[in-house]
Amino acid sequence: MKSQKLGTSDLVSSRLSFGNMRCLNTWNPDEVDEARMEAGIAAHIAAYEAGYTLFDTADIYCHTVCETCLGKSLQRVKGMRDKIIIATKCGIRFPDEPKGSPHRFDFSAGHIQSSCEASLKRIGVETIDLYHLHRPDLLMNPPEIAAVFDKLHRAGKVRYFGVSNFSPSFVNALQAYLPQPLIVNQVEIHLGRLDCFYDGTLDQCIEKKITPLSWSPLGGGFLGDGKSVHEKHPRRTVMEELVKLLDEIATRLGTTRTILSLAWLLKHPGGIIPIVGSSKPARIKDAVKADDLEISRDDWYRILVAARGEKLP
Repeated sequence: MKSQKLGTSDLVSSRLSFGNMRCLNTWNPDEVDEARMEAGIAAHIAAYEAGYTLFDTADIYCHTVCETCLGKSLQRVKGMRDKIIIATKCGIRFPDEPKGSPHRFDFSAGHIQSSCEASLKRIGVETIDLYHLHRPDLLMNPPEIAAVFDKLHRAGKVRYFGVSNFSPSFVNALQAYLPQPLIVNQVEIHLGRLDCFYDGTLDQCIEKKITPLSWSPLGGGFLGDGKSVHEKHPRRTVMEELVKLLDEIATRLGTTRTILSLAWLLKHPGGIIPIVGSSKPARIKDAVKADDLEISRDDWYRILVAARGEKLP
């Protein structure tokens, strides 16, 4: 795969990222047996062998066990740690942690510090390359976050910082107090979710040289090959017409709907990096073809109009 820098940092990533949220095929840690763990490790190794260098996880994925799976993968493959970028996240707290607490977001210094320490231990590394705040905490105190970020960075526990699901105004509010630049914003971007193209998120990424990471680049699966639009999708008719067009263009280009959907994101000048979340090694490897697929400007706009479900103004 081709590569690109992440934001203004010296981190160089593959054009696709591997996300391990689904690598164990469950969110229930009690269901993770040896077979699931081995399958998860196999998915990580497949991504590494296919040329992915940005590995994305989070402390909440399968209630911490996905971080553990990444760590076991690093142990399995000699030299893997030195050739990849490890990205993880903190800030989301589940209900009853501790008992009686609600589901909430927590950017307090104490929680960020303790979460980072726990992630380092689970992954089995001394340094996290890229540490994200996961979802906006409305009680976010930028000076407090700046202080704990600086502490983690000075201690060599985190190299760079980013955010996930942040609006442009939230990014600006936090960045105003940070001594180091935020280098990524991980947001939902796909043909069924075009908000970032119109709400200023991608414009800000270009302006401030923040790399946009696309989670769920295949819309949770329906943009992938052999999948269908869920009958309860709020824009089912529009999405079905979109899928039909994608299949037509993919056939003409000698590719697949999956590859075309990913390549559509890669064409944007903001340098979007799609996060491939499949747990199947064959699909992880096949997705790499998107990096070589050239889409014409005409086809890109044909697809956009179909995804909008209405003509351009």
